[in-house]
Amino acid sequence: MSLQFHRAVEDMELWIANSGGFSFVISFESTSGPGFHGRPGYMASWRPLYETRGAIKVSGSPFKNFDEAKEACNRTLEHLSSE
Repeated sequence: MSLQFHRAVEDMELWIANSGGFSFVISFESTSGPGFHGRPGYMASWRPLYETRGAIKVSGSPFKNFDEAKEACNRTLEHLSSE
């Protein structure tokens, strides 16, 4: 099972995917400019799809590139699905 991310907002670096009852988000953050502000890199988070609680940061965030963030999300999904 591999998450299939798609861009959620046309003018921002924000991608979403869901599988197995979990929702994942990857966003690009920088210290300045348009978009999300924070530690530079790709921030990944997850939450249960059908619950209204806040998102949980994927361990290792922020990541150097999108592929690292995507792989971490896939590993997190594998772990969550095995519980």
